[in-house]
Amino acid sequence: MEVRVGCAMWTHPAWPGRGLRAYADHCNAVEGNTTFYATPSASTVASWAGQTPPDFRFLLKLPKQVTHERRLHDVAVPVRTFLDAVEPLGERVHALWVQLPASFGPTELNALGAFLRRMPRSPGTAVEVRHPAFFEDPRWAARLAEVLGSVGAEQVLFDTSVLFAAPPTSAMEEEAWQRKPRLPRRSHALTANPVVRYIGRDDDAETVAGWGYWVDTVVGWLREGRSPTVFVHTPDNAHALTLARRFHEEVRARVPEVEPLPEPQPTEPPTLF
Repeated sequence: MEVRVGCAMWTHPAWPGRGLRAYADHCNAVEGNTTFYATPSASTVASWAGQTPPDFRFLLKLPKQVTHERRLHDVAVPVRTFLDAVEPLGERVHALWVQLPASFGPTELNALGAFLRRMPRSPGTAVEVRHPAFFEDPRWAARLAEVLGSVGAEQVLFDTSVLFAAPPTSAMEEEAWQRKPRLPRRSHALTANPVVRYIGRDDDAETVAGWGYWVDTVVGWLREGRSPTVFVHTPDNAHALTLARRFHEEVRARVPEVEPLPEPQPTEPPTLF
């Protein structure tokens, strides 16, 4: 049994070490948000592969040109360019992440279905929608699940319920309130590899107290034979790395068969004193 955990980035001033290699000593997955802004060069992708073990996984966001600017229409060339660019990662690509704008609604589901049918089945595809209709109207929620299920795609589950449970208490939380979607929490799994993006608070205790729902859900998925991936966010992300490991520990305490995370390597040479 395996649970993958990670964060929204692989480097942060508050984290031990610097860069992807140090991050991969702590977590076994990461969100590839940088690829939303530009397709990486071959040398950059090769360096990512060189800094991570073979069982490390990336959830790579498709470029905004594909999802936001062209809204999945006439995108064969940029998608092919992207797939070629990330090919050196091989099986490290957990899924291609199709994050759609909040304005992408039910009337565009046919375009989504046509796009997904043209995507390769390996690696898998994970789709994140933010239009309220997919969360508030059971008909459109069911239709979305039908479209994704027909091609073996997963829905990225984005949970901001803890973030919005109380007014912000810091500048970073205020910014998160402005930027993050306020949508009902969903916890259905369409494939063997569900993906959760959990957004907590800058107070670690509030973040931990709020993720009990997901610990229960992940344990249930494991017992069904699924292999979930959970990304832990907080508004400032200062403690996200250690929180992701703590989430994994809580799941493993209930399901001891889960593979352990890597043991972090020391960031400084040991001393005698």
